[in-house]
This record gives sequence, C-alpha cells and structure tokens, in this order.
Amino acid sequence: MRIRSLGVIDDAVVELSPGFTAVTGETGAGKTMVVTSLGLLLGGRADPALVRIGAKAAVVEGRIVMRPDAPAAVRAEEAGAELDDGALLISRTVSAEGRSRAHVGGRSVPVGLLGELADDLVAVHGQTDQQGLLRPARQRQALDRYAGDAVAVPLEKYGSAYRRLRAVAVELEEITTRARERAQEADLLRFGLDEIAAVQPVAGEDAELAAEAERLGHAESLSSAAQLAHAALAGNPEDPEGIDANTLVAGAHRALESVRSHDPALGALAERIGELGILLADVAGELAGYADDLDADPLRLAAVEERRAALIQLTRKYGSEGTVDAVLEWAERGSARLLELDGDDERITELTAERDGLRSELSALAQGLTDARVEAATRFASAVTEELASLAMPHARVTIDVRQTEDPEGVDVDGRPVAYGPSGADEVELLLAPHPGAQPRPIAKGASGGELSRVMLAVEVVFAGSDPVPTYLFDEVDAGVGGKAAVEVGRRLAKLAKSAQVVVVTHLPQVAAFADRQLLVEKTNDGSVTRSGVTVLEGEDRIRELSRMLAGHEDSVSARAHAEELLAAARADGGRG
Repeated sequence: MRIRSLGVIDDAVVELSPGFTAVTGETGAGKTMVVTSLGLLLGGRADPALVRIGAKAAVVEGRIVMRPDAPAAVRAEEAGAELDDGALLISRTVSAEGRSRAHVGGRSVPVGLLGELADDLVAVHGQTDQQGLLRPARQRQALDRYAGDAVAVPLEKYGSAYRRLRAVAVELEEITTRARERAQEADLLRFGLDEIAAVQPVAGEDAELAAEAERLGHAESLSSAAQLAHAALAGNPEDPEGIDANTLVAGAHRALESVRSHDPALGALAERIGELGILLADVAGELAGYADDLDADPLRLAAVEERRAALIQLTRKYGSEGTVDAVLEWAERGSARLLELDGDDERITELTAERDGLRSELSALAQGLTDARVEAATRFASAVTEELASLAMPHARVTIDVRQTEDPEGVDVDGRPVAYGPSGADEVELLLAPHPGAQPRPIAKGASGGELSRVMLAVEVVFAGSDPVPTYLFDEVDAGVGGKAAVEVGRRLAKLAKSAQVVVVTHLPQVAAFADRQLLVEKTNDGSVTRSGVTVLEGEDRIRELSRMLAGHEDSVSARAHAEELLAAARADGGRG
C-alpha cells in the first residue's frame, strides 16, 4: 500500500510480506493509520477528519496480487476493471470536504464495490472492527469447508433436489395462478377450431374458387369469344363461302408442295406451314370443346360466391396472410395448444406428486446435512477451545449452534415447518462462554475487544486452509496478554501465515518475533511538522526495535540479548523470523 496525507502519515509505502507481517511502533506513532488505510481500500467509511492538516485529500493505493479466476478478480472485471500483470490496483481518495472516490483496475467505481471485493479479500479482526467469520452465512460456509466431503457430497445432492423443487414449484404456480387465463384461452381456441371445422376449408381452395367465380361471372362473353375464334380458324357452317384460317393455310401448303422438289429451302417452309395447319386444327378443336363445356349456370355461381364468403370470414379471423392455408396453419397450432391447455389438470397432478416427492427427499437430505454439520461443529468447537487455552483464555469454551430454520410457510418435516434454502435448512452460529458458569453467547457479544481478536485468531487457525479469504488483519490481537500467552499468540499467527497472508498490529515483541517481515511506524518532529513513516526492519534495526518493545530502551544490553533470543526461538519454532 501507499499512504499519503492520512493522519500523521505524510507519504509512506507499506510493503506487506506474503506470510506474516507485524506492524510495530510507539503508541501514537500511527500504527492505527495502517489499519485505517486498509479499511479505506476495503470500502470503509470515509472520515474527512482523517485527512492530514493542510492537505486537500488523503489517498490510499493498494496492489493486490490474485489469480485471474479469483472471485474478487471476476467481480472487478464485471465492473470494467482490468488486472495489471496479475494484480488488481485499487485506490481510495478522501477529500478534506468529505467527498470520496474509488478506482479499481483503472476504472472509477462506486465505493460500494470495494466492500463487495473485501468479502473475498481480507478478514478484519480488530478491537472495533470485525468482518468475515462474524457473519452467520460465512460461518456456515467455513464449517462446510472444514467438514470436507462429509458435507460436500450430501450438499451436492441436496442442491440438485432443491433446484428441481424450485423449478417444479414455479411451473405449478404458473399453471394454477393463471388457471382462469388459460381456461379463457382454451375456450377461444375451441370456438375458433369449431368454426373452422364447420367450414372444412381445403388448402388452396380460395384461389381455385376465385378463378371459378371469375369464369362463371363472364360466361357469355367467354363463350361468344370462343365461338368467334373457332369460326375464324375452322370456318362458319352458316357461311360456306367464308374464308377461314385453316383454308388459307391449307392453300399455302398445297402451293409449296407442288414445287418443293426444285428447292430444299422452299420444301422446309412447306413443312413448317404443314405444322401450322395441324396446330390451327388442334386449337380450333379445343375452342369448340371449351364453348360446349362452359357452364353458365347462375346457381353454381351463387354457390361459389357463398363458399368464398365463408372462407373470407375465416381468413379475416384466423388467416394472418389472408389465405386459407394460413387458416389451416392457425388451426394446427391451436389444436396443439389446446391439447396442452386441456392437459393442465393432468399436469397439475403430475407436478404436485413430483413436488411432494421432492419435499420428502429434500427433508431427508437436509437432515443428513444437519447431522454432518453437527458432527463437524463438535470437532471444530473442541479444537478452538483447545487453542483458546493457550491464548490466555483457559476457561473459555466455544460451541457451534447448528439449527434448522423454521418458517411458518415452510415444508412440514416431523411436524415442524422448515425453511429450505440453497444450502440446506441450517443456521450456523459460533457461541462463546468466556468463563465457567457463563451462558454461551454469539462471539461478537460474548467477548471483549481483545478477547474477540484472540477468539477469531483461534477460529482462523482451526479453519486454516478452509476459508478462501487470502488475507487476515488482526489489530491488537495481543491485548491483555503477555509472557507465555504472548508467545503462543505469535506461534499461532505464524501457523496461520503458512496458508494465508497475515498482517498484525502489535505491541508485543513475543508476537513480532514470529513475523516474516516487521514494519516500524515511526513518528518524527522537526519542530513545526509532525509526521510518521513506515520502515521495513531487518538485521540490527529489527533487534533494536524488539529491544525497545521489551525494555523501552533500544540500547539495553539485556534487552538486545533477549531480542536475539526471541528471534532465535521463533526460527526454531517454525517461524522464519
């Protein structure tokens, strides 16, 4: 992180170790500003009083390394952010007037997005700020991961049954709540299908009838034209002297036939004229037949017009394209839809039976999940209680309350209405009894600030590897402890740091000695301006700071010896010092 103009910090870079980072310094030097800076990056409240006097704004920038498929990376990309070489760049600006701006991956975003990302990035455990495992939903998720396949296998089966039950319930509700609408739709379909069935239209019938009506309506003129054309081609019996086309063509053919042997070209023309004569004879014959067959019956015309009127009425109602074919297509679709609607009662019966069966299956699977969680919770509570005994809380007792949530409108299971959710019917809550005789209470209410941080440390150590949050921040986790208990706190923080990144603000050298990296927040005063800076301590500088934390004097020979002993002990204990 880079911190500028925040409280007593003018401009500082905080280099956090991938493992365990301890933040130390004199009281009032600004260690809290490091925690506050991280809180701002996580969407914490922007207080203009935090802006350094004389500055226009405080700025905190962070570079968070993560996998491209990490939940936080996916959520950030959905908001338009981009990873920079496998890292997500986040910045938060707080003006002296109180305005706040946030940027993620080069994109300006609402501050609320930082809070969403925080859920998957950092678990904060401090005197006044607790996140992560204090939320019941996160506690249940962590317990499920702690339980492993004992919960994962039945949870997968439960999830499948739950999703199917939801789908069946939605379909059943849709059918039953829209029963009146569907009944009205069915009545309209029946009426239309009955109307079409009464007319019994045939595909293409409308076009054929239109052509027939046109022919019947002009029967006299058609007959007269056919007779005249026939007379012109084949002659008029009433006028034997008249000249017709067949006679003329026959004369032309005879004239050429007599001389065709003298010139092949003229012979070819004679053949073509002969073909023309044959064609004229055929057409004349068809004209004669057409005139004889033409029906001028007015009754037939009336029947055709009546049939056309009935078809037109259908096409206006049901033929989107104004044709009988479109009417028949509507009837086909309507018949299929009517079968579906008429099958509602049968479908409701089927869905109801499936729903009841799924409810029964779900109740059994939910109970199996509850049993598996109770067994895991017992093991977990015992492990956390054992951890607390080494963290200066020897009489504290942690339990996990696993109970099925009741819902007045839920599904009856053994006479109890149970509220099913995507992950079962269980509520999971961590409870703490800090001393004998105390009633177990939710951990947020059953412990003081310092105790709460130690309880959460014990919880996180037991959950190590199960909780997907990659970074833990502990502020004053060592409040109220010292001596051997302080060493145990440091040892457990180092243990947790083997599977996650751990940042601890501490005043105890026994804790700081176990850190992979120690940062010193130091205040300076040039007589007119007070500012704090952050320094990475190594070698001799780290021994001097541990000596100061031990004896209040960094040059004390005995304190230096003790500091060196602490670092050596931490290395021997598995910490990297």
